[in-house]
Amino acid sequence: MLDANVKNQLKGYLENLRSPIEVRASLDDSASSAEMRALLDDIAALHPKVVLMDEPVGSGVRIPSFSVNRPGEDTGIRFAGIPMGHEFTSLVLALLQAGGHPPKVEPALLDSAAKLEGSFTFETFISLSCQNCPDVVQALNLLALVNPGVRHVMIDGALFQQEVADRKVMSVPSVFLNGEPLGQGRMTFTEIIKKLDKGAEQREARKLSEKAPYDVLVVGGGPAGSSAAIYSARKGIRTGIVAERFGGQVMDTLGIENFISVKETEGPKLVAALEQHVKAYDVDIMDLQKITRLEPKDTTDDGLIHLQTQSGATLRARSVILSTGARWREMNVPGEREYRGKGVAYCPHCDGPLFKGKRVAVIGGGNSGVEAAIDLAGIVSQVTLLEFDSQLRADAVLQKKLKSLPNVTVITSALTSEVKGNGEKVVGLDYKDRTTDELKSIELDGIFVQIGLLPNAEWLKGVVELTARGEIIVDEKGQTSLAGVFAAGDVTTVPYKQIIIAMGEGAKASLASFDYLIRSSVKETESA
Repeated sequence: MLDANVKNQLKGYLENLRSPIEVRASLDDSASSAEMRALLDDIAALHPKVVLMDEPVGSGVRIPSFSVNRPGEDTGIRFAGIPMGHEFTSLVLALLQAGGHPPKVEPALLDSAAKLEGSFTFETFISLSCQNCPDVVQALNLLALVNPGVRHVMIDGALFQQEVADRKVMSVPSVFLNGEPLGQGRMTFTEIIKKLDKGAEQREARKLSEKAPYDVLVVGGGPAGSSAAIYSARKGIRTGIVAERFGGQVMDTLGIENFISVKETEGPKLVAALEQHVKAYDVDIMDLQKITRLEPKDTTDDGLIHLQTQSGATLRARSVILSTGARWREMNVPGEREYRGKGVAYCPHCDGPLFKGKRVAVIGGGNSGVEAAIDLAGIVSQVTLLEFDSQLRADAVLQKKLKSLPNVTVITSALTSEVKGNGEKVVGLDYKDRTTDELKSIELDGIFVQIGLLPNAEWLKGVVELTARGEIIVDEKGQTSLAGVFAAGDVTTVPYKQIIIAMGEGAKASLASFDYLIRSSVKETESA
Protein backbone atom coordinates (compact mmCIF):
# COMPACT_ATOMS: atom_id res chain seq x y z
CA MET A 1 0.00 0.00 0.00
CA LEU A 2 2.71 2.49 1.02
CA ASP A 3 5.84 2.86 -1.09
CA ALA A 4 9.30 2.49 0.42
CA ASN A 5 9.93 6.24 0.68
CA VAL A 6 6.68 6.92 2.54
CA LYS A 7 7.30 3.95 4.84
CA ASN A 8 10.71 5.30 5.77
CA GLN A 9 9.30 8.74 6.51
CA LEU A 10 6.41 7.34 8.55
CA LYS A 11 8.74 5.05 10.48
CA GLY A 12 10.74 8.11 11.48
CA TYR A 13 7.60 9.92 12.64
CA LEU A 14 6.46 6.92 14.70
CA GLU A 15 9.69 7.08 16.69
CA ASN A 16 8.02 10.03 18.44
CA LEU A 17 5.41 7.73 20.02
CA ARG A 18 5.65 7.92 23.80
CA SER A 19 3.11 5.22 24.56
CA PRO A 20 1.40 2.34 22.71
CA ILE A 21 -1.66 2.89 20.53
CA GLU A 22 -4.38 0.55 19.30
CA VAL A 23 -5.75 0.76 15.77
CA ARG A 24 -9.09 -1.03 15.63
CA ALA A 25 -10.43 -1.89 12.19
CA SER A 26 -14.00 -2.60 11.04
CA LEU A 27 -13.68 -4.37 7.69
CA ASP A 28 -15.55 -6.72 5.40
CA ASP A 29 -14.61 -8.55 2.20
CA SER A 30 -14.92 -5.51 -0.10
CA ALA A 31 -12.08 -4.11 -2.20
CA SER A 32 -11.98 -0.91 -0.15
CA SER A 33 -11.66 -2.94 3.06
CA ALA A 34 -8.78 -4.88 1.52
CA GLU A 35 -7.07 -1.60 0.64
CA MET A 36 -7.58 -0.30 4.16
CA ARG A 37 -6.22 -3.54 5.62
CA ALA A 38 -3.09 -3.21 3.50
CA LEU A 39 -2.54 0.34 4.75
CA LEU A 40 -3.01 -0.61 8.40
CA ASP A 41 -0.78 -3.67 8.06
CA ASP A 42 1.97 -1.46 6.66
CA ILE A 43 1.64 0.99 9.56
CA ALA A 44 1.56 -1.71 12.26
CA ALA A 45 4.70 -3.28 10.82
CA LEU A 46 6.66 -0.04 11.21
CA HIS A 47 6.65 0.23 15.01
CA PRO A 48 6.02 -2.19 17.90
CA LYS A 49 3.93 0.39 19.78
CA VAL A 50 1.27 0.28 17.03
CA VAL A 51 -1.11 -2.63 17.67
CA LEU A 52 -3.65 -3.53 14.97
CA MET A 53 -6.90 -5.13 16.13
CA ASP A 54 -10.21 -6.13 14.50
CA GLU A 55 -13.52 -4.81 15.76
CA PRO A 56 -16.52 -7.14 15.68
CA VAL A 57 -18.67 -6.84 12.56
CA GLY A 58 -22.03 -5.23 13.17
CA SER A 59 -20.79 -2.88 15.89
CA GLY A 60 -22.76 0.01 14.39
CA VAL A 61 -19.83 1.77 12.72
CA ARG A 62 -19.23 2.49 9.04
CA ILE A 63 -17.40 -0.18 7.07
CA PRO A 64 -14.63 0.14 6.12
CA SER A 65 -13.32 2.28 8.95
CA PHE A 66 -10.84 2.23 11.78
CA SER A 67 -10.31 4.02 15.08
CA VAL A 68 -7.12 5.27 16.72
CA ASN A 69 -7.01 4.73 20.49
CA ARG A 70 -4.97 4.59 23.62
CA PRO A 71 -4.79 1.02 25.02
CA GLY A 72 -8.09 0.06 26.60
CA GLU A 73 -9.64 3.46 25.80
CA ASP A 74 -11.90 4.88 23.10
CA THR A 75 -10.53 8.26 22.08
CA GLY A 76 -13.45 8.91 19.75
CA ILE A 77 -11.26 9.27 16.64
CA ARG A 78 -12.37 7.30 13.58
CA PHE A 79 -11.49 7.32 9.88
CA ALA A 80 -14.30 6.10 7.60
CA GLY A 81 -12.23 6.02 4.48
CA ILE A 82 -8.63 5.50 3.48
CA PRO A 83 -6.81 8.66 4.59
CA MET A 84 -4.36 9.11 1.76
CA GLY A 85 -3.81 12.22 -0.36
CA HIS A 86 -4.19 15.37 1.73
CA GLU A 87 -5.58 13.35 4.65
CA PHE A 88 -2.44 11.27 5.18
CA THR A 89 -1.11 14.01 7.45
CA SER A 90 -4.32 13.77 9.49
CA LEU A 91 -3.67 10.07 10.00
CA VAL A 92 -0.05 10.60 11.03
CA LEU A 93 -1.00 13.31 13.55
CA ALA A 94 -3.78 11.14 15.00
CA LEU A 95 -1.32 8.30 15.55
CA LEU A 96 1.32 10.53 17.13
CA GLN A 97 -1.03 12.52 19.35
CA ALA A 98 -2.86 9.42 20.57
CA GLY A 99 0.60 8.06 21.38
CA GLY A 100 1.45 10.99 23.60
CA HIS A 101 3.27 13.31 21.18
CA PRO A 102 2.27 16.88 22.21
CA PRO A 103 0.25 18.95 19.71
CA LYS A 104 1.49 22.37 18.59
CA VAL A 105 -1.39 24.27 20.19
CA GLU A 106 -1.30 26.90 22.90
CA PRO A 107 -1.84 25.33 26.36
CA ALA A 108 -4.57 27.85 27.19
CA LEU A 109 -6.54 26.80 24.12
CA LEU A 110 -6.13 23.11 24.95
CA ASP A 111 -7.34 23.86 28.46
CA SER A 112 -10.45 25.58 27.07
CA ALA A 113 -11.11 22.58 24.84
CA ALA A 114 -10.75 20.14 27.73
CA LYS A 115 -13.19 22.12 29.86
CA LEU A 116 -16.02 22.14 27.30
CA GLU A 117 -19.06 20.52 28.85
CA GLY A 118 -21.51 18.34 26.97
CA SER A 119 -21.62 15.50 24.48
CA PHE A 120 -20.39 16.32 20.98
CA THR A 121 -20.46 13.87 18.06
CA PHE A 122 -18.82 15.36 14.96
CA GLU A 123 -18.93 13.94 11.44
CA THR A 124 -16.77 15.52 8.74
CA PHE A 125 -17.40 14.70 5.08
CA ILE A 126 -14.22 15.19 3.05
CA SER A 127 -12.68 14.49 -0.30
CA LEU A 128 -9.09 13.30 -0.51
CA SER A 129 -8.26 16.08 -3.00
CA CYS A 130 -9.52 18.83 -0.69
CA GLN A 131 -6.69 20.95 0.72
CA ASN A 132 -8.92 22.57 3.36
CA CYS A 133 -10.38 19.35 4.76
CA PRO A 134 -7.30 18.22 6.76
CA ASP A 135 -7.42 21.36 8.92
CA VAL A 136 -10.94 20.46 10.06
CA VAL A 137 -10.20 16.75 10.50
CA GLN A 138 -7.05 17.41 12.51
CA ALA A 139 -8.75 20.00 14.71
CA LEU A 140 -11.68 17.74 15.57
CA ASN A 141 -9.42 14.72 16.13
CA LEU A 142 -7.41 16.77 18.63
CA LEU A 143 -10.58 17.96 20.31
CA ALA A 144 -11.67 14.32 20.73
CA LEU A 145 -8.29 13.47 22.26
CA VAL A 146 -8.40 16.18 24.92
CA ASN A 147 -12.11 16.02 25.77
CA PRO A 148 -13.80 12.67 26.58
CA GLY A 149 -17.19 14.14 25.65
CA VAL A 150 -16.16 14.54 22.00
CA ARG A 151 -16.25 11.97 19.20
CA HIS A 152 -15.22 12.55 15.61
CA VAL A 153 -15.33 10.56 12.39
CA MET A 154 -13.80 11.54 9.06
CA ILE A 155 -15.99 10.32 6.17
CA ASP A 156 -14.65 10.05 2.62
CA GLY A 157 -17.56 11.24 0.48
CA ALA A 158 -16.33 9.32 -2.56
CA LEU A 159 -16.44 6.05 -0.58
CA PHE A 160 -19.78 6.65 1.11
CA GLN A 161 -21.67 8.17 -1.81
CA GLN A 162 -25.11 7.01 -0.71
CA GLU A 163 -24.72 8.73 2.64
CA VAL A 164 -23.53 11.86 0.86
CA ALA A 165 -26.70 11.80 -1.23
CA ASP A 166 -28.99 11.01 1.69
CA ARG A 167 -27.58 13.83 3.80
CA LYS A 168 -27.41 16.24 0.87
CA VAL A 169 -23.69 16.92 1.19
CA MET A 170 -22.55 18.92 -1.84
CA SER A 171 -19.48 20.73 -0.53
CA VAL A 172 -16.47 19.72 1.54
CA PRO A 173 -15.48 19.89 4.24
CA SER A 174 -19.02 19.61 5.63
CA VAL A 175 -19.25 19.18 9.39
CA PHE A 176 -22.22 17.77 11.28
CA LEU A 177 -22.59 18.08 15.05
CA ASN A 178 -24.93 15.61 16.77
CA GLY A 179 -26.54 14.90 13.40
CA GLU A 180 -27.16 18.54 12.46
CA PRO A 181 -25.12 20.70 10.01
CA LEU A 182 -22.53 22.80 11.82
CA GLY A 183 -20.63 24.41 8.98
CA GLN A 184 -18.83 24.11 5.66
CA GLY A 185 -15.33 25.08 4.65
CA ARG A 186 -12.04 25.36 6.47
CA MET A 187 -12.21 25.65 10.26
CA THR A 188 -9.28 25.74 12.65
CA PHE A 189 -9.07 24.38 16.17
CA THR A 190 -9.50 27.91 17.53
CA GLU A 191 -12.58 28.58 15.38
CA ILE A 192 -14.24 25.37 16.51
CA ILE A 193 -13.61 26.12 20.18
CA LYS A 194 -15.14 29.58 19.67
CA LYS A 195 -18.23 28.01 18.13
CA LEU A 196 -18.67 25.72 21.11
CA ASP A 197 -17.53 28.11 23.87
CA LYS A 198 -20.01 31.00 23.71
CA GLY A 199 -18.02 33.25 26.06
CA ALA A 200 -14.70 32.90 24.23
CA GLU A 201 -15.27 35.76 21.79
CA GLN A 202 -16.06 38.29 24.52
CA ARG A 203 -13.01 37.26 26.57
CA GLU A 204 -10.78 37.57 23.50
CA ALA A 205 -12.21 41.01 22.65
CA ARG A 206 -11.30 42.32 26.11
CA LYS A 207 -7.75 41.03 25.76
CA LEU A 208 -7.34 42.65 22.34
CA SER A 209 -8.59 46.03 23.53
CA GLU A 210 -6.02 46.02 26.34
CA LYS A 211 -3.07 45.68 23.94
CA ALA A 212 -0.61 48.56 23.70
CA PRO A 213 -0.59 50.62 20.47
CA TYR A 214 1.42 49.27 17.53
CA ASP A 215 3.92 51.18 15.43
CA VAL A 216 2.67 49.19 12.43
CA LEU A 217 -0.51 47.14 12.39
CA VAL A 218 -0.98 44.94 9.33
CA VAL A 219 -4.54 43.98 8.42
CA GLY A 220 -4.60 40.70 6.47
CA GLY A 221 -2.45 37.57 6.68
CA GLY A 222 -1.88 36.66 3.05
CA PRO A 223 1.38 37.01 1.10
CA ALA A 224 1.29 40.83 1.16
CA GLY A 225 0.46 41.02 4.86
CA SER A 226 3.06 38.43 5.85
CA SER A 227 5.76 40.22 3.87
CA ALA A 228 4.78 43.58 5.38
CA ALA A 229 4.85 42.17 8.93
CA ILE A 230 8.29 40.60 8.46
CA TYR A 231 9.81 43.76 6.98
CA SER A 232 8.34 45.89 9.78
CA ALA A 233 9.46 43.56 12.56
CA ARG A 234 12.99 43.52 11.14
CA LYS A 235 13.10 47.28 11.75
CA GLY A 236 12.70 46.62 15.47
CA ILE A 237 9.38 48.43 15.78
CA ARG A 238 6.24 47.13 17.50
CA THR A 239 4.42 45.12 14.83
CA GLY A 240 1.07 43.37 14.84
CA ILE A 241 -0.84 41.43 12.22
CA VAL A 242 -4.58 40.89 12.45
CA ALA A 243 -6.29 38.55 10.00
CA GLU A 244 -9.68 37.04 9.44
CA ARG A 245 -7.90 33.93 8.15
CA PHE A 246 -4.13 33.66 8.03
CA GLY A 247 -3.10 32.83 4.48
CA GLY A 248 -6.22 34.28 2.90
CA GLN A 249 -7.06 33.25 -0.66
CA VAL A 250 -3.79 31.31 -1.00
CA MET A 251 -5.24 28.65 1.33
CA ASP A 252 -7.72 27.80 -1.45
CA THR A 253 -5.06 27.57 -4.17
CA LEU A 254 -3.99 24.04 -4.99
CA GLY A 255 -1.13 24.25 -7.48
CA ILE A 256 1.44 27.08 -7.46
CA GLU A 257 4.07 26.80 -10.18
CA ASN A 258 5.07 30.44 -10.76
CA PHE A 259 6.56 31.36 -7.38
CA ILE A 260 10.14 32.07 -8.37
CA SER A 261 12.77 29.75 -6.83
CA VAL A 262 10.10 27.22 -5.85
CA LYS A 263 9.34 24.99 -8.83
CA GLU A 264 5.97 23.88 -7.48
CA THR A 265 4.06 23.93 -4.22
CA GLU A 266 0.52 24.07 -2.86
CA GLY A 267 -1.31 26.93 -1.20
CA PRO A 268 -1.56 25.45 2.32
CA LYS A 269 2.16 24.54 2.25
CA LEU A 270 3.11 28.06 1.24
CA VAL A 271 0.86 29.53 3.95
CA ALA A 272 2.45 27.27 6.58
CA ALA A 273 5.89 28.50 5.49
CA LEU A 274 4.70 32.12 5.60
CA GLU A 275 3.31 31.70 9.10
CA GLN A 276 6.49 30.02 10.31
CA HIS A 277 8.55 32.88 8.87
CA VAL A 278 6.36 35.55 10.49
CA LYS A 279 6.54 33.76 13.85
CA ALA A 280 10.33 33.82 13.65
CA TYR A 281 10.10 37.55 14.37
CA ASP A 282 8.56 39.55 17.18
CA VAL A 283 5.14 39.93 15.54
CA ASP A 284 1.91 39.87 17.52
CA ILE A 285 -0.36 37.60 15.42
CA MET A 286 -4.10 37.98 15.95
CA ASP A 287 -5.80 35.36 13.79
CA LEU A 288 -9.53 34.83 13.25
CA GLN A 289 -10.28 38.52 13.82
CA LYS A 290 -12.29 40.44 11.23
CA ILE A 291 -11.75 44.20 11.10
CA THR A 292 -14.99 46.08 10.39
CA ARG A 293 -14.06 49.74 10.85
CA LEU A 294 -11.09 52.09 10.56
CA GLU A 295 -11.02 55.45 12.33
CA PRO A 296 -8.34 57.88 11.03
CA LYS A 297 -6.01 59.39 13.58
CA ASP A 298 -7.41 62.91 13.09
CA THR A 299 -10.80 61.72 14.38
CA THR A 300 -9.58 59.94 17.53
CA ASP A 301 -8.82 61.41 20.95
CA ASP A 302 -5.34 59.90 21.23
CA GLY A 303 -4.14 60.75 17.71
CA LEU A 304 -3.77 57.07 16.81
CA ILE A 305 -5.50 55.08 14.09
CA HIS A 306 -8.23 52.89 15.58
CA LEU A 307 -9.35 49.58 14.12
CA GLN A 308 -12.48 47.84 15.41
CA THR A 309 -13.01 44.10 15.20
CA GLN A 310 -16.27 42.29 14.60
CA SER A 311 -16.12 41.06 18.20
CA GLY A 312 -16.09 44.63 19.53
CA ALA A 313 -12.39 45.05 20.31
CA THR A 314 -10.43 48.20 19.43
CA LEU A 315 -6.80 48.01 18.26
CA ARG A 316 -4.62 51.14 18.00
CA ALA A 317 -1.65 51.93 15.80
CA ARG A 318 0.57 54.77 14.59
CA SER A 319 0.45 53.38 11.05
CA VAL A 320 -1.58 50.70 9.28
CA ILE A 321 -0.98 48.49 6.24
CA LEU A 322 -4.16 47.17 4.62
CA SER A 323 -3.65 43.82 2.86
CA THR A 324 -7.08 42.21 3.03
CA GLY A 325 -6.79 40.59 -0.40
CA ALA A 326 -9.68 39.43 -2.53
CA ARG A 327 -12.31 36.69 -2.67
CA TRP A 328 -14.09 34.68 -5.34
CA ARG A 329 -16.37 36.84 -7.47
CA GLU A 330 -20.01 35.73 -7.45
CA MET A 331 -22.34 35.68 -10.45
CA ASN A 332 -24.99 37.61 -8.47
CA VAL A 333 -27.88 35.83 -10.14
CA PRO A 334 -31.03 34.40 -8.55
CA GLY A 335 -30.42 31.06 -6.88
CA GLU A 336 -26.63 31.38 -6.50
CA ARG A 337 -26.54 32.15 -2.78
CA GLU A 338 -29.54 29.95 -2.04
CA TYR A 339 -27.74 26.92 -3.47
CA ARG A 340 -24.19 27.71 -2.36
CA GLY A 341 -22.89 24.48 -0.89
CA LYS A 342 -25.86 22.68 -2.43
CA GLY A 343 -24.45 22.44 -5.93
CA VAL A 344 -22.95 25.91 -6.37
CA ALA A 345 -19.22 25.69 -5.63
CA TYR A 346 -16.07 27.76 -6.09
CA CYS A 347 -13.30 25.19 -5.53
CA PRO A 348 -13.18 22.38 -8.11
CA HIS A 349 -10.28 20.67 -6.33
CA CYS A 350 -12.22 20.47 -3.07
CA ASP A 351 -15.74 19.70 -4.22
CA GLY A 352 -15.16 18.05 -7.60
CA PRO A 353 -15.05 14.46 -6.25
CA LEU A 354 -18.57 14.87 -4.82
CA PHE A 355 -19.88 15.17 -8.39
CA LYS A 356 -18.33 11.95 -9.69
CA GLY A 357 -20.27 10.71 -12.70
CA LYS A 358 -22.58 13.75 -12.70
CA ARG A 359 -23.14 16.75 -14.97
CA VAL A 360 -21.59 20.08 -14.04
CA ALA A 361 -21.05 23.53 -15.48
CA VAL A 362 -18.03 25.81 -15.16
CA ILE A 363 -18.70 29.54 -15.39
CA GLY A 364 -15.75 31.45 -16.81
CA GLY A 365 -13.40 31.00 -19.76
CA GLY A 366 -10.19 32.41 -18.31
CA ASN A 367 -7.29 30.30 -17.07
CA SER A 368 -9.08 29.40 -13.81
CA GLY A 369 -12.26 28.34 -15.58
CA VAL A 370 -10.54 26.26 -18.24
CA GLU A 371 -8.25 24.61 -15.70
CA ALA A 372 -11.30 23.76 -13.59
CA ALA A 373 -13.06 22.25 -16.60
CA ILE A 374 -10.01 20.13 -17.44
CA ASP A 375 -9.74 18.85 -13.85
CA LEU A 376 -13.45 18.10 -13.56
CA ALA A 377 -13.57 16.30 -16.91
CA GLY A 378 -11.61 13.43 -15.35
CA ILE A 379 -14.20 13.02 -12.57
CA VAL A 380 -17.66 13.94 -13.83
CA SER A 381 -19.66 12.61 -16.78
CA GLN A 382 -20.12 15.93 -18.58
CA VAL A 383 -18.69 19.44 -18.27
CA THR A 384 -20.31 22.46 -19.87
CA LEU A 385 -18.14 25.59 -19.84
CA LEU A 386 -19.96 28.90 -20.26
CA GLU A 387 -18.08 32.08 -21.19
CA PHE A 388 -19.63 35.56 -21.38
CA ASP A 389 -17.24 36.71 -24.13
CA SER A 390 -17.36 35.52 -27.73
CA GLN A 391 -14.16 33.52 -27.18
CA LEU A 392 -12.23 31.90 -24.36
CA ARG A 393 -9.56 34.01 -22.67
CA ALA A 394 -7.39 31.20 -21.31
CA ASP A 395 -3.85 30.48 -22.48
CA ALA A 396 -3.61 28.67 -25.80
CA VAL A 397 -2.06 25.54 -24.27
CA LEU A 398 -5.01 25.21 -21.88
CA GLN A 399 -7.55 25.71 -24.67
CA LYS A 400 -5.83 23.02 -26.74
CA LYS A 401 -6.08 20.56 -23.86
CA LEU A 402 -9.71 21.48 -23.24
CA LYS A 403 -10.68 20.87 -26.87
CA SER A 404 -9.13 17.39 -26.74
CA LEU A 405 -11.54 16.22 -24.01
CA PRO A 406 -14.59 14.33 -25.32
CA ASN A 407 -16.90 15.13 -22.38
CA VAL A 408 -16.51 18.92 -22.45
CA THR A 409 -18.86 21.32 -24.22
CA VAL A 410 -17.94 25.01 -24.60
CA ILE A 411 -20.61 27.68 -24.96
CA THR A 412 -19.47 31.24 -25.62
CA SER A 413 -21.47 34.49 -25.59
CA ALA A 414 -23.45 33.05 -22.69
CA LEU A 415 -24.85 35.20 -19.88
CA THR A 416 -25.85 33.06 -16.89
CA SER A 417 -29.18 34.40 -15.64
CA GLU A 418 -30.40 31.99 -12.93
CA VAL A 419 -29.40 28.96 -10.91
CA LYS A 420 -32.21 26.41 -10.80
CA GLY A 421 -32.88 24.13 -7.85
CA ASN A 422 -35.55 21.91 -6.35
CA GLY A 423 -35.32 23.42 -2.86
CA GLU A 424 -32.56 21.04 -1.79
CA LYS A 425 -29.94 21.11 -4.55
CA VAL A 426 -29.03 22.47 -7.96
CA VAL A 427 -30.83 20.93 -10.92
CA GLY A 428 -29.76 23.29 -13.70
CA LEU A 429 -29.18 26.83 -14.87
CA ASP A 430 -30.62 29.33 -17.33
CA TYR A 431 -28.48 31.46 -19.61
CA LYS A 432 -29.06 33.98 -22.37
CA ASP A 433 -27.42 33.55 -25.76
CA ARG A 434 -25.97 37.04 -26.23
CA THR A 435 -25.92 36.70 -30.02
CA THR A 436 -29.64 35.92 -30.32
CA ASP A 437 -31.05 37.01 -26.91
CA GLU A 438 -32.61 33.54 -26.70
CA LEU A 439 -33.04 32.15 -23.17
CA LYS A 440 -31.78 28.58 -22.82
CA SER A 441 -31.61 26.00 -20.03
CA ILE A 442 -29.19 23.23 -19.07
CA GLU A 443 -29.91 20.38 -16.67
CA LEU A 444 -27.03 20.06 -14.20
CA ASP A 445 -26.02 18.68 -10.83
CA GLY A 446 -23.37 21.26 -10.00
CA ILE A 447 -22.03 24.69 -10.97
CA PHE A 448 -18.42 25.81 -10.42
CA VAL A 449 -18.00 29.59 -10.55
CA GLN A 450 -14.60 30.78 -11.81
CA ILE A 451 -15.04 34.42 -12.86
CA GLY A 452 -12.30 36.23 -10.99
CA LEU A 453 -11.90 38.04 -7.70
CA LEU A 454 -13.41 40.92 -5.71
CA PRO A 455 -11.31 43.13 -3.38
CA ASN A 456 -12.13 42.85 0.32
CA ALA A 457 -12.51 46.58 0.87
CA GLU A 458 -16.24 47.29 1.23
CA TRP A 459 -15.74 48.16 4.89
CA LEU A 460 -13.42 51.01 3.84
CA LYS A 461 -15.93 52.80 1.62
CA GLY A 462 -16.00 56.47 2.55
CA VAL A 463 -12.82 56.10 4.64
CA VAL A 464 -10.08 55.70 2.01
CA GLU A 465 -10.34 56.41 -1.68
CA LEU A 466 -11.51 53.40 -3.73
CA THR A 467 -11.95 52.78 -7.44
CA ALA A 468 -15.32 52.00 -9.00
CA ARG A 469 -14.33 48.32 -8.75
CA GLY A 470 -13.72 48.70 -5.02
CA GLU A 471 -9.91 48.55 -5.07
CA ILE A 472 -7.89 50.72 -2.69
CA ILE A 473 -6.12 53.46 -4.63
CA VAL A 474 -2.41 53.59 -3.79
CA ASP A 475 0.58 55.55 -5.08
CA GLU A 476 3.99 54.16 -6.00
CA LYS A 477 4.83 53.69 -2.30
CA GLY A 478 1.57 52.03 -1.30
CA GLN A 479 0.24 55.18 0.38
CA THR A 480 -3.55 55.49 0.45
CA SER A 481 -5.56 58.72 0.61
CA LEU A 482 -5.14 58.72 4.43
CA ALA A 483 -1.89 59.74 6.08
CA GLY A 484 -0.30 56.78 7.85
CA VAL A 485 -2.52 54.23 6.11
CA PHE A 486 -0.85 52.11 3.43
CA ALA A 487 -2.15 49.18 1.37
CA ALA A 488 -0.66 46.25 -0.54
CA GLY A 489 -1.62 43.19 -2.56
CA ASP A 490 -4.76 42.13 -4.39
CA VAL A 491 -6.97 44.64 -2.55
CA THR A 492 -5.19 47.57 -4.26
CA THR A 493 -5.01 49.11 -7.73
CA VAL A 494 -1.65 47.47 -8.41
CA PRO A 495 -2.08 45.42 -11.62
CA TYR A 496 -1.47 41.69 -12.03
CA LYS A 497 -2.81 39.85 -9.00
CA GLN A 498 0.00 37.41 -8.32
CA ILE A 499 1.46 36.01 -5.09
CA ILE A 500 4.98 37.14 -5.85
CA ILE A 501 3.80 40.66 -6.72
CA ALA A 502 1.74 40.85 -3.52
CA MET A 503 4.81 39.95 -1.47
CA GLY A 504 6.84 42.70 -3.11
CA GLU A 505 4.07 45.21 -2.56
CA GLY A 506 3.84 44.22 1.10
CA ALA A 507 7.57 44.82 1.55
CA LYS A 508 7.30 48.17 -0.20
CA ALA A 509 4.36 49.30 1.93
CA SER A 510 6.28 48.32 5.06
CA LEU A 511 9.33 50.35 4.05
CA ALA A 512 7.08 53.30 3.22
CA SER A 513 5.30 53.08 6.56
CA PHE A 514 8.66 53.00 8.38
CA ASP A 515 9.72 56.11 6.48
CA TYR A 516 6.42 57.73 7.45
CA LEU A 517 6.97 56.90 11.14
CA ILE A 518 10.48 58.38 11.09
CA ARG A 519 9.32 61.60 9.45
CA SER A 520 6.30 61.84 11.75
CA SER A 521 8.46 61.50 14.86
CA VAL A 522 10.80 64.24 13.59
CA LYS A 523 7.85 66.59 13.04
CA GLU A 524 6.51 65.80 16.51
CA THR A 525 9.92 66.59 18.02
CA GLU A 526 10.17 69.87 16.12
CA SER A 527 6.66 70.84 17.21
CA ALA A 528 7.56 70.16 20.82
